[in-house]
Formats: sequence, structure tokens, C-alpha cells
Amino acid sequence: MSRKMLITLIVLMVLVLSGLILVQTKMIKTASDIREEQFNQLVKNALLRVAGQLDNYEVLVARNSAIQNQIQNEFFPTEKFNVFPKSSLGKGSISFGMSYSNNGYPKGYKEEIQVNLGDSGVVTSQSQSFFGMESLVDFRKKQQLAREQFLKDLNWYQNYKVFLEERPIQERIDTVFLKDVMVLAFAETGIELEYKYAIKNSNIGKDKMIFGDAEFEPGKKKVYYQPLFQNDLNGAKPNYLYVYFPKRSGYLLRETGFTIIPTVILTAFLIAIFVYTILVIFRQKKLSMIKNDFINNMTHELKTPISTISLASQMLEDGSIANTPQTVEHISRVISQETKRLSYQVEKVLQMAVFNEGKLKFKFKDFDVNKMIETVAANFELRVKNKNGTLITEKHAEKPIINGDEVHITNVVFNLLDNAVKYSKEVPEIRLATENIDNQVVISVQDKGIGISKEHHAQIFDRFYRVPTGNIHNVKGFGLGLSYVKKIVDSHNAKIKVESALNKGTKFTIFFPQLNK
Repeated sequence: MSRKMLITLIVLMVLVLSGLILVQTKMIKTASDIREEQFNQLVKNALLRVAGQLDNYEVLVARNSAIQNQIQNEFFPTEKFNVFPKSSLGKGSISFGMSYSNNGYPKGYKEEIQVNLGDSGVVTSQSQSFFGMESLVDFRKKQQLAREQFLKDLNWYQNYKVFLEERPIQERIDTVFLKDVMVLAFAETGIELEYKYAIKNSNIGKDKMIFGDAEFEPGKKKVYYQPLFQNDLNGAKPNYLYVYFPKRSGYLLRETGFTIIPTVILTAFLIAIFVYTILVIFRQKKLSMIKNDFINNMTHELKTPISTISLASQMLEDGSIANTPQTVEHISRVISQETKRLSYQVEKVLQMAVFNEGKLKFKFKDFDVNKMIETVAANFELRVKNKNGTLITEKHAEKPIINGDEVHITNVVFNLLDNAVKYSKEVPEIRLATENIDNQVVISVQDKGIGISKEHHAQIFDRFYRVPTGNIHNVKGFGLGLSYVKKIVDSHNAKIKVESALNKGTKFTIFFPQLNK
């Protein structure tokens, strides 16, 4: 895949993903706003219902106050009935009279009996007495109808309502009744959250708390309020009921969670897949470059000994060259050395392949690293001296015993020394040392070569990776040595650290667990 196509693909994926995230965010925000608006409306309806109940309660108080002892007499007239009126037929008569009057509520009546004795003492008209009793019954019916009509008239308790309105707000509200009404109102609207309330007055230009929950401290939480007694006959007063819900945010989040959580999870998965895909693309791109570099290096490394062997064979076959014993011996030695070199390179590649497949087996045992580096230094010293260099060996480890595969650890040290020679300047200066640090056996290889820039430190242990040198192949290798070193170190539960700077040399330090022997 070309670089231009890769960049285009990444840009398109970013645009699509960004658009999807924006749409999902908008949907989540809309769902959250709708749920919040619904909750706000439910709270407002509940508070409006509470305010209405307080108004109705005060109307009831005014009504009861008026009914108990405040209805005036002029609303109900007083009349007198002569149940047994005086007879006009005789000289004498018996007169019985009854007087009915209103005196407050409930109605009462008083009876006045008048007895007038005439000459004869005989009642001559019995039908007139029944006429008087019927009038009394009719009058009582009229009184009842008048009372019912009177109770329908709203003006009759107006004076008492005005009197109640002039009281302070704390006297107008029964706290027990208020709490009961609030609980009922919130329950009917489906709100089952803990809430805090307060009754406040704003007569002096600022809110003054009259009564309510002692811990009414909303801070930055949303506060709902409802004006009280808006139907006062002399005009509404600045009294308000305030309510807030301490756990409102969590409640709204839970209510919208069925919409938000799956969306967030799916979006997060999509972002993770996108990032992973981009990383895989870059990794494959990088791996492709490394493999190409490896193939170039391997071709160069294998081509040189093959060319040398081919040339030597031609010299033996060419009759123009004297095949003296010395010449044949020299050519044979060259062929042998180049064959060994070719075999070593091929073996290196095969060994790494076996190691990556997990087929490599270790033979762990306790051994002395001081003796091990002494042997390695003895075998490597001749190569250093051929370049007029120096190899300094320092054995400072007083407890040098570790448990591991001696052959592979020896190869590790050999590879590090090989790199020190390869990447040194004209005259190698190498230091090989051991020491004990914090119950660890430390092996270090230090040179004063060309060094490694910091940007490549994290990659030098990758398989096939070589520090870029352009198209210059003055240093032989496949980029497998440090990868092999890292895998062997990790297999021994050890750690390796690199310290290097460009043109200032390199130091590799390996930390092995120490055995106290």
C-alpha cells in the first residue's frame, strides 16, 4: 500500500468516525435533555399541586371559621307564628303563639307561649290550628333553602379569608400538612427521590428562609421554586416554596442510561477497533520496510561469501594460474573461511526461526559468570587486537553465581561484544565487567563507538531491525543479534538496559537474579 493511499484511508476513517461520534453525542444529548425536561415538568406539576392544596386548605379554614360562629342574623329573618289564633266567633279564646329566630349557626329557635282566656273558653275552628302548624313547616323549608343558597355564595367568607391572608407566612402554613401534601404530590407524579425544601420570603429584597430542612444547602444543584398563595384577595405576596434533589444528576443518568450506556460502549468499541486497525496498518508498513531491509542485508551478506567462493573456484580451474601448493592452500583456506561464514549466517537465521517458534530448549544450571566472561574475553581478545583495540575485563561480582543456560548466555555476551567491535570507530575500546547490585548479578558491555540516537532505543531489540544508515552497508548483519539477546534475557527472568548517545558510545547492562552461594 502506497503512502498516499494509506494517508487517504486514515483521513477517511477519521472523518467517518468523527461524524458518527458527533451524531451519537447529539442523540445522547437530546435524550438527556428530553428526560431532564420531563423530570422538571413533573416537579413543577407537583409543586403547583402543593400550592393549590395550601390555597384550598386556607379556604377551608376560612369557611369553617365563618360557619362556626360568624354568620350574621340579617341573612335569616325572624318571624312569629300564631299556631292557635284567636277566634272571632266567641267572646273568649285561647291563643298559643311560637316565635322562630336565628342566632348564629347552627340555627336555634325560641318559643313564646301566650294564653288568652276569653269568656266561653271553647275553640270553635279546629282547621285554623292546622293552618298555623303548616306555616311553621313551610318557613323551616324556606330557611333550609336559604341556608343552602347562602353557602354557595363565595362572598360570605371573604372577610375571614382576608383576615387569614394578613397573617405571617409561618402562621398560614401547617408544616405537618405541608410535608404530607408534598410526599403525596411527588408520589403521584412518580418521583421517589430524596428532596430538601424551604419556605422563603422576599419582602426585604432578598430571600429569607422562614422554615424548612435545616440542611437546605443546594450549592450548584438545580433548585425548583413555586410561588405560594397566588389567589390572595389583596394580591399575592413574595412567599415561595423551594425544593432541590441532592441525587438528581445520578437519577437522570440512570433514567437515560438505557440509551447512553449501549451507545457509549459501542462507540468506544468502534474507536478501539479504529485505533487498533491504524496501529496494525502502521505495524505492517513498518514490518514490510524491515523485511525489505532484511532481505537487502541478507542478499548482501550471502552474496559476498558466494562471490568469493566462486572466484576462488575459478582460480583453481583457470590453467593460467600456477597451481603451486602454496596457491592451492591459500585458495582452499579462503574457500573454507567463506564457507564457514556463509554457514554461520544461514545458521543464525535458522536459529532465530526456531527460537520464534518456541522450539528452543534451555539447559538451566548454576554457573559462575566471572569464569564465563573470562572465557569469552579470551576467545574474543584476538579479534579486538587485530584492529589494534583494547578489551578490558573487570570481575567485581563477589557473588557471581546465577542459574541459567550457560551456552546461550555466553552467546549473548558474544553478540554484545561483536556489536561493540562492529560499531566502534577505527580503534575499538571495550569494557566487559561484572558486579553485584541489590541482590543481582550485573554484566555490562561498554564501548566508545558511534552510539545509538535515543529515538531508536526502543526498537533496537526488534527482529530484523537495524539502525538506519541509508544505503551504506559498511556494517554486516541481519538485525537478529539484539533480538536474540533480548529473548534470551527475558527467558531467564532478567532485564537488559541500554544507555547510548550518538557519537558517545553505548553501554548494555544485563541484570540476572543472584544466587547466594
